[in-house]
Amino acid sequence: MDIGTWLCGLGLGQYEQAFRENDIDAEVLMDLTAEDLVGLGVVSIGHRRKLLAAIAALRAGSMSATTAVTAAPSVTSGSAALAPEAERRQLTVMFVDLVDSTALAARLDPEEMAQVLRSYQSAVTGAIARFEGHVAKYMGDGVLAYFGYPRAHEDEAERAVRAGLAAVAAVHSLASADGDTLAARVGIATGPVVVGELIGEGTAREETVVGDTPNLAARLQTMAAPGTVVISARTRELIGGLFELTELGMQILKGFPVPVRPWRVVGEGAAESRFEALHGAGLTPLVGRDHEIGLLLEHWERAKEGDGQVVLLTGEPGIGKSRLLRALRGRLENEPHTALSHYCSPHHQTSPLYPVIGHLERAAGFAADDPAVTRLDKLEALLALSNDHVAEAAPLLAALLSLETDARYPPLDMSPHRQKERTLEALVDQVLGLATRRPVLALFEDVHWADPTSLELLDLLVDRVQGAPVLVLITFRPEFEPPWMRYAHVTALTLSRLSRRQGAAMVARLSGGKALPAAVLGQIVAKTDGVPLFVEELTRTVLETDLLRDEGDHYALAGPLPPMAIPTTLQESLLARLDRLAPLVRWPRSRPRLAGNSL
Repeated sequence: MDIGTWLCGLGLGQYEQAFRENDIDAEVLMDLTAEDLVGLGVVSIGHRRKLLAAIAALRAGSMSATTAVTAAPSVTSGSAALAPEAERRQLTVMFVDLVDSTALAARLDPEEMAQVLRSYQSAVTGAIARFEGHVAKYMGDGVLAYFGYPRAHEDEAERAVRAGLAAVAAVHSLASADGDTLAARVGIATGPVVVGELIGEGTAREETVVGDTPNLAARLQTMAAPGTVVISARTRELIGGLFELTELGMQILKGFPVPVRPWRVVGEGAAESRFEALHGAGLTPLVGRDHEIGLLLEHWERAKEGDGQVVLLTGEPGIGKSRLLRALRGRLENEPHTALSHYCSPHHQTSPLYPVIGHLERAAGFAADDPAVTRLDKLEALLALSNDHVAEAAPLLAALLSLETDARYPPLDMSPHRQKERTLEALVDQVLGLATRRPVLALFEDVHWADPTSLELLDLLVDRVQGAPVLVLITFRPEFEPPWMRYAHVTALTLSRLSRRQGAAMVARLSGGKALPAAVLGQIVAKTDGVPLFVEELTRTVLETDLLRDEGDHYALAGPLPPMAIPTTLQESLLARLDRLAPLVRWPRSRPRLAGNSL
């Protein structure tokens, strides 16, 4: 493909010289990002969006062609088709089963049973697709799904659990032809597998997954009660405190030589944020961020004096954005101020004002068993802290929180568009009202996942905090393009990777000041490439294995130094990065082995 011809076809031929000067060929073009386009001189947002859409179309076309070739390889007479190379990776596998399907089939007419199975499969498939899982196979009343293949995300275990809960709920809403409510049970397991092996012959030939993980998921499904989700110990490790869980004790499962420790998923966890859920109460030592903390404190001082400030904090995953915000909150804990925390979610990008709803529910102190009247009382009490006209704001925010108000307030008589405008104004008024009492620190984390209405709220808030004692901190990843840089009171701050010296200092903090062997320290610093999360996880993995011997004031090697294993907690993140970097490459078995193997 000629790049110049392609650009001219888009009406963007003026960028041909810049693309050629930077050696952008057809292969490199596929991987260009918005940041790359800015570097190439594409300053127009409209032109960038047009280019990114065209690049996405090229990727999709190439992927379709690749898939077609893979799905139907040519077969010559007298010779077997060449199988594509399989690859090894960490995978989360889900098995879903329709409870009592045999008894149901005995009671129903075959056509009625077929309709039940179609409805059941549609409900389960919808739940899996919502969280971007891959339905691998239908097996009568069973559904097999993969999370982490053919495309990986950094949170596959969480996605699988959410999909499992959604599938159970969706099936529960169905009924059979004779009126009985249907029920499903789900088993989920995470572990190393080889994917892409071709088995069978002729029309029965199919791509499969090899390893213990699918078998474990199937066994866990059989021990799940109707309407429940049971997960493996490794899946439980990866989801941290995102969900409330019940341990089921050590279980002996057929085909497994040692007992396993499964967990039942009860529901959503109580952690305030993803960061707290995944990292717990123990915070990683903060290293190499003195300048950034100093800058945030400087903006805080300016905000306290009534000069409202906005700081845009950007950095790649694992670089320490959330950790830096918690360090700032720690510095301010003895100062009088009001902290407002908003957390965006990758699974609620189409839920209007999702981070705001979460904040209001936490701030008002809603309990799971609160009746609607009690919740409305709590909301009014919260609004009274910032607003002298509670009766004007309460119906709007009650509607946002889906609270009934008929007995206390008349129905809102306005168009949906006007209601949204009034709601956004009420939310900003609440922040500014709190700021009249004491300074406000408003945190909006992971805005690259924000829904469009939350971004509209930020537009309004960024504009109106000027002249108010408010510091707004907004964190996001580099792919997000903030629209607020035109304001004089907005400052951008990019977190860079740690230097080798800073990485070594972080390792020393994690080891309690005990020196590691030089060879071990060198491998950790080199392999983690300055990303604090990687430094933390790899160091902890090394310290928890039998690789080192504690000599009191230092560690010594207990034997020959093997290649370091990648921690389970990092495998999904690294696989997602590899898949993003090379979406069109079918990695062979020689790909970096991430499933419990070495770097």
